[in-house]
Amino acid sequence: VAKLLLLYPGRDVCQITCSTCPSSSSTMLPIRNLARTAAPTAARAFGSEATLPTALYDLHLSLKGKMVPFAGYTLPVLYETEEGGVMKEHLHCRSAGKSSLFDVSHMGQLRWRGADRVAFLEKVLVGDIGGLGEGEGRLSLITTNEGTIIDDTVLCNAGDSVYMVVNGACKHKDMAHFEEEMAKFGGDVSMEYCDDLALVALQGPGATATVAKLVPSSVDLSKVDFMTGFDTTLAGIEGCRLTRCGYTGEDGFELSVPNDKAELLAQAILEDSSVLPTGLGARDSLRLEAGLCLYGNDIDDTITPIEANLTWTIGGPKSRRRTEQGFNGADKFLTPEGKLKKTTKKRVGLMGFKAPAREGAELFLGDEQVGHVTSGTFSPCLKKPIAMGYVSKELAKEGTEIQVKIRNKMQKAVVTKMPFVPTNYYKAA
Repeated sequence: VAKLLLLYPGRDVCQITCSTCPSSSSTMLPIRNLARTAAPTAARAFGSEATLPTALYDLHLSLKGKMVPFAGYTLPVLYETEEGGVMKEHLHCRSAGKSSLFDVSHMGQLRWRGADRVAFLEKVLVGDIGGLGEGEGRLSLITTNEGTIIDDTVLCNAGDSVYMVVNGACKHKDMAHFEEEMAKFGGDVSMEYCDDLALVALQGPGATATVAKLVPSSVDLSKVDFMTGFDTTLAGIEGCRLTRCGYTGEDGFELSVPNDKAELLAQAILEDSSVLPTGLGARDSLRLEAGLCLYGNDIDDTITPIEANLTWTIGGPKSRRRTEQGFNGADKFLTPEGKLKKTTKKRVGLMGFKAPAREGAELFLGDEQVGHVTSGTFSPCLKKPIAMGYVSKELAKEGTEIQVKIRNKMQKAVVTKMPFVPTNYYKAA
């Protein structure tokens, strides 16, 4: 059924009756809105706009990828093979000894240099960048002067530079923002947009065994923690970078490679029979099961880190960044002592309804609307609908019962702890 949903991008809901549907056969299921541009003008469905091919475009076609426009590029939403389709691709990624290969070359790869690069990044990001040891990385947030979220980003101390990855749909907006901030900053800092590089993600329990065949013999992946990275060769290819991270909830790696060598690296990865090429559809359902935000849906420039439940990206109550602050918009949601200011809503997980609740579905307590759904899907692992959304702060406690309006009918919904499925991020012994 997931394959059918994603083959009809022009519809709000799937009206196909299918005996194998994971919901009831009479239920109209929501089309997952995968194509995004920067909020607030996010595209709410696959578009027909002009797109660019990634370095792996020809490989996707040869592997029977169903290609769709996404974030300005043409990428596979799924693969039309016996092993492919959103449901199978999703479950493969979570299976013991298996891993999934994603093309994430639409993401923006940046390098920050200059003696004042850390000081600048701590102006535009909420996290403790100065505290990162060489090779260490973290998720952080880019904020406005109003304390709302421009984008989320993963960055790593690469020694003589800082390596950063930003969302594909937001990268040009992000870079324009950085340029404006650098002009005001005036210190020694420079930004390089690495558009000569492709990026692939290998995710799943079997990812380490596969990547171990690609790295030099001197690299011991058992000593490489999640959210760490380094420059290296991969499959003998120079100019690559490995970061142990990902957006599926599984252990895995993001591998940066020169564009002209990207297909060579992907082919080397796919030589391992435990690896399955996987599209955007499964990437979306995997990240939602893991309770991870999609920019433009679950976070945007109207949402603060407190509302999004992402204040952990800043640090604990007595951490340097909470007490010293100094980043854009800090005073809008932190007190001078670093305490969190009051807010009216919180991001939560939701379960308990019989039909999937789509993005925009309204949440109620009695007759009063108390929030809305931002992402929703059918969980292939749990075999039931799950969703993420915002509710009034007083209703954000786990176990709180509310209602969700689906096809003009009220259904029970329960505020649920996220992630919906256990995560498997790797920590060296």
